[in-house]
Amino acid sequence: MKDKNCAYCMRGENDELLDKFGIYICDLNVSSLILFKEQSHKGRCVVAYKDHVSELVNLSKEERNAFFADVARAAKAIHAAFKPDKVNYGAYGDTGCHLHMHLVPKYKDGFEWGGVFAMSPNKTFLSQEEYAEVIKKIKDNL
Repeated sequence: MKDKNCAYCMRGENDELLDKFGIYICDLNVSSLILFKEQSHKGRCVVAYKDHVSELVNLSKEERNAFFADVARAAKAIHAAFKPDKVNYGAYGDTGCHLHMHLVPKYKDGFEWGGVFAMSPNKTFLSQEEYAEVIKKIKDNL
């Protein structure tokens, strides 16, 4: 079941919703990989589950394992592409109840090291060419 107000569900049908915060990179096994437009943390992505489910408990053991395999695959690509000192993982969704995880690369000499990341600090946005370069680096390492 799709939610017509959900950016993840409506990707490809109503891209205006996703365009507000992200850029589709590719499909993974059971998820979509999306570049978060606000790039204060270079390489920040979202892994969104393929179906409109709200909670991990809504998935079978096999589905949950496949979702976390996608998260791990994306994190590995981020590590290879950008060499962060740490990747933080955040699963939120109070208002948009579609299971997804934020992968937030952190750098010791960078923005917010040693603290919790701001959901959308609205500090760093890229040109289309720069977004394309970040996406290429991630795809090359998937």
